Amino acid sequence: MGQKVALVSVSNKRGVAEFGKGLVAAGYTILSTGGTARCLKEAGVPVTPVSSFTGAPEMMNGRVKTLHPLIHGGILGDRAIHQDDADANGVKWIDLVAVNLYPFEETAQKDIDLSTAVETIDIGGPTMVRAAAKNHKYVTVVVDPEDYQPILDAIASDTFGQALRTRLAVKAFEHTARYDSIISGWLAKDAGFTDFPLEKSVGLKRQQLLRYGENPHQQAVFYADWEKGGRNLAEITQHQGKELSFNNLGDLDGALRTVFEYTAPAVAIIKHMNPAGCATAETPSEAFVRALAGDPVSAFGGIVVFNRPVGLEEVRAVKSSKTFFEILAAPGFSEEALERLTTRKKLRVLELPKDWADRSPAGMDARRVQGGWLFQDWDVGAEMGWEVATERAPTEEEAHALDFAWKACRNVKSNAIVLAKSDAQGALLNGVGAGQMSRVDSVKIAVSKATSDVAGCVLASDAFFPFPDGVEVAAAAGVTAMIQPGGSIRDDAVIAAANKAGIAMIMTGCRHFRH
Repeated sequence: MGQKVALVSVSNKRGVAEFGKGLVAAGYTILSTGGTARCLKEAGVPVTPVSSFTGAPEMMNGRVKTLHPLIHGGILGDRAIHQDDADANGVKWIDLVAVNLYPFEETAQKDIDLSTAVETIDIGGPTMVRAAAKNHKYVTVVVDPEDYQPILDAIASDTFGQALRTRLAVKAFEHTARYDSIISGWLAKDAGFTDFPLEKSVGLKRQQLLRYGENPHQQAVFYADWEKGGRNLAEITQHQGKELSFNNLGDLDGALRTVFEYTAPAVAIIKHMNPAGCATAETPSEAFVRALAGDPVSAFGGIVVFNRPVGLEEVRAVKSSKTFFEILAAPGFSEEALERLTTRKKLRVLELPKDWADRSPAGMDARRVQGGWLFQDWDVGAEMGWEVATERAPTEEEAHALDFAWKACRNVKSNAIVLAKSDAQGALLNGVGAGQMSRVDSVKIAVSKATSDVAGCVLASDAFFPFPDGVEVAAAAGVTAMIQPGGSIRDDAVIAAANKAGIAMIMTGCRHFRH
């Protein structure tokens, strides 16, 4: 055999033939298995089958191919202290391991049964990758076809050294860790496990580097979940505009949570993850006009999301507003709409999957804290049943507005208060109080932010009123109906204040804090 030995066994064959040719030209002898060996031979690359090298045939339908002392001894041996063992046992050093794994991630996106999934769980591959990464002082490990050419370039320029092997080893351990986390996540989902495991790993992959974090001096990146089919920002297509920032994606997520609460044509305009405007109407363009009217000042620099495809009529409405928006997103754009939008160079245009409304969030909701992570279920599907708590029940028009307000309120930062009203066209926001330390202050802010008369509006509160003062402030402004979870020790006093003002109040039994 040649002085240098490379073991090449890949599921993803992209670029492997060219890589093999480059390694042979650099003086490597190549060991390979199965489909990879055939691919290399067809490209004219000389290959030694692993079974010939070890003297042991592939067995058990290919489950056992590389699990052999001559392979793992050749990868794991410390050249400084294990040479005698290697000579005594006929072990030849393996200098490079190029392996990528059975495509379990792709398989997991399909509707498959357990037996099918199990057959795409790679064992030999991760074992070789981890062995090579452990022994990266001597062995180069390659798991990504994107690294083939840089490795060949480094070999050719004689700059191939420990720093590159270390970087590749880090990448390899991250690769196998993600692979195992995807498998454990799929198995748990398939088995219907809903408990919180003692140990938790999440299979994330870098989707894109972002312009910056919350502030320009902070670097940021978007890592995407492995699980597709749910609502996943990684599946959004950007048609134009600057690269996205950390804040852009956070606001976009808030907008999507809000606007897809509604089945009628709806538009949400989000600023700092809170709705500056939201409305439903008979047409998407009308919904935009009504949403913008909710707070046209705060809408500047915001994110606009439609829950219907955007055509020329919607583009005309957006452009005629003369308002600068960071992002315009929708589940589809006509070609004419995309062409017309190109005149707004700074506007990022994002297209959602067309079936976004039919999807639910996958995985779990998570938040980083110092030293760890907080995980929770998504805040969906927890309604407990609405009850009229006051002497007066809401009118039909009030009930429609309350339903709209409640859906908007659950996506406002707590303490959250939303004012809304309905009419023949639909419903719209008319003032939002968000993120305050006291609920009565959120009520005061919502009233002060109203862009039209509060008289006749309804109010939604994401959590109970701890005191009657919030109801009293709203009543003085002309609010006629309210919706809130209830559950305070002072519910009776709150209900009494509502009755005194002639306000209809619904209690949902379900809180929607969003910090």
